[in-house]
Amino acid sequence: MELEATMHATIFPTDQIKTNMTMGNISCEAMYIDVSTHPAFIFSYSLVFLVSLVLNCITMRVYFCSNQRVQSSITVYMKNLAAADFFLCLCLPLRIANNAYYSMTIRNIYCSFGATAFYINMYASILFMDFIAANRYLKIVRPLETHTLQTVRTARHISLATWLSLLALCSIYLVLFLQTSWSYNQQDISCESMHSPQLSVFYKVIHCVSIVTFMFVLISMIVLYWKTLQKIQQAQLSAQTISSTQTFNKSKRNMLILMVVFCVCFVPYHLVRLPYTFSSECSTVHAFNILKEVTILLGVLNVCFDPLIYFLFCKAFRAQLRKGNDLHRSSEEQT
Repeated sequence: MELEATMHATIFPTDQIKTNMTMGNISCEAMYIDVSTHPAFIFSYSLVFLVSLVLNCITMRVYFCSNQRVQSSITVYMKNLAAADFFLCLCLPLRIANNAYYSMTIRNIYCSFGATAFYINMYASILFMDFIAANRYLKIVRPLETHTLQTVRTARHISLATWLSLLALCSIYLVLFLQTSWSYNQQDISCESMHSPQLSVFYKVIHCVSIVTFMFVLISMIVLYWKTLQKIQQAQLSAQTISSTQTFNKSKRNMLILMVVFCVCFVPYHLVRLPYTFSSECSTVHAFNILKEVTILLGVLNVCFDPLIYFLFCKAFRAQLRKGNDLHRSSEEQT
């Protein structure tokens, strides 16, 4: 038997290499502990899903089921942000099922369709937040100038281009996964462990692009909000009434809260994701896996924070919500 194995390895050296690689992967997988299956994570995701579903349903009702007409480019971006948050919320049950049940069917569906939809909507939220910041900057810092970026038509085109770009990039990942990794049948492993060599390369490319995109968004948001705050500070110094001063203070507070929420939700994830993607040592992968799950949970919390921010900081949103409630109440009384 040993002689036959030696002859086989000599005649077919690539098979021997594959065997060694497989044994190496199995040993690494033996050390791998999927912390996402811990009851604490399952409970946390379930709670976030229930809370965000209620809040985002209210938001979607205000933006898409009321009679309000689109009046500005910011409204267009707010609607797209609300849609991204709502669809991200709908991705959570599949993630919860993947964490709670040891089923390769669920694992395959989540690692292909579920993860793709999850990250499309996450990055759509990030990009639309940047577009909103840019429009606020133009509205406050350069109020007398007319920009194409502030028109409703341009906002619709930018929104469409954003969705199509994200869909195109993630569709390549989805197609490669279905072609090369769908039939992987080893249980208790991460999605990354199911990747074929070509999918693994493309997966790393996607994350590099994502990090560069996020860094651009983060820096641009800091610059835009900083310049907007400076403009508000100048206007506040020349304000003559107490009410104007209070309005300026409220605007500054709102922008600071928006930046804090954005950084808390998304910065930790992007600090962890790239080292996790390129790490090769099993012990390192396990350590980064814990950090990755915690930071993804922080990122998901954004779908709960956004509706609260709409309600607390947006007068038009509150007015539309009250209007919708009044109409609903009057229709019930007539019935």
